[in-house]
Amino acid sequence: MDQSADAAITAFLRRLQWGLGALVVGWLTWLLAPVLTPFVFAALLGWLGDPLVDRIERRGLSRNFAVVIVFACMALLMLVALLLLVPLLERQIVVLVASLPHYRDWLVGTVLPWLRDKTGMQLVDWLDPQRVVELIRTHWEQAGGFASTALGYLSRSGFALLAWLANIVLLPVLTFFFLRDWDHIVERVAALVPRDHSATVSRLAAESSEVLGGFLRGQLLVMLILGALYASGLWFVGLDLGILIGLIAGVLTFIPYLGPATVIILGGIAALVQFGDWQHLAGVAAVFAIGQVIESAWLTPTLVGDRIGLHPAAVIFAVLAGGQLFGFLGMLVALPVAAIANVLLRYAHERYTHSRLYAGESHAVILDEAGAPLSADVDELA
Repeated sequence: MDQSADAAITAFLRRLQWGLGALVVGWLTWLLAPVLTPFVFAALLGWLGDPLVDRIERRGLSRNFAVVIVFACMALLMLVALLLLVPLLERQIVVLVASLPHYRDWLVGTVLPWLRDKTGMQLVDWLDPQRVVELIRTHWEQAGGFASTALGYLSRSGFALLAWLANIVLLPVLTFFFLRDWDHIVERVAALVPRDHSATVSRLAAESSEVLGGFLRGQLLVMLILGALYASGLWFVGLDLGILIGLIAGVLTFIPYLGPATVIILGGIAALVQFGDWQHLAGVAAVFAIGQVIESAWLTPTLVGDRIGLHPAAVIFAVLAGGQLFGFLGMLVALPVAAIANVLLRYAHERYTHSRLYAGESHAVILDEAGAPLSADVDELA
């Protein structure tokens, strides 16, 4: 009895140590999130490119030469994307800035009067310039405090811009090192795993890598294809901001329903402001419908499937929770962490269905040929 109690206490203390370790790691990640962002992004790129490096290496070439080939291809693709997208986005932003007065006139002259007639809310008065001047004159001290706060924010934003530039410079360097040393990193991490749990950890790591790799590669392709489809479709409809809206919708496709909602909402507003007729609004709806059919019938089943195994609500929660806890870094790693957590939850469910807690005291747990648990009454076995 004493030995079983000591074993239970030892197991509890061991789990407590692991829990405290996880809390410390989470706290350090929260503190170092801005610094860790380029490292995490470079690690993801290195992990995505490692299978191609291994495939080239198996053809008899050296690891360094294979890394140079893959890194050069990744850099070339990034450079071509920047050369194509940056001038295009620059022109779209210029059009957006020039169109802002039209959007304001549409908001003040059409939307707010319609809301006033339907709800009785006097929202137009709040956008009157004279009223804004009076509010500033009345609350001058608060305005001064706001101005000092805004200046402080701008100065912090300058430092943040410098940090982003430094991260951009670091990203290719870190990506090259991760590509070159990925196998060594995996070996060193595997060597730290307790030997009693080595087989289980290796199985879970392989399953997580397979699930996550297939999902990320497929999702990136879906984002690129849908972004191009939405942008070209809205441009064909005639929207001045169609390319910008389509690219934003493609990027947001990784969050369920947000990408298509961007097309129908922003595209609809742009069509109403620019043309104000139902024909162009119907064109936006047609682009939305075609994109949805292609995504649901071909892109997602073919390229992504159900690899991540998460409900759309869980994906949305993971992205929002990651952004709330760790900022941009949290949003970057939200889906990978959620996919790995889903693999661990499936393993925990498997362990639970194999346990005596699930089978009951009067049942023994028997496994069939496929490894699924079968329950049998202990008295019957006797």
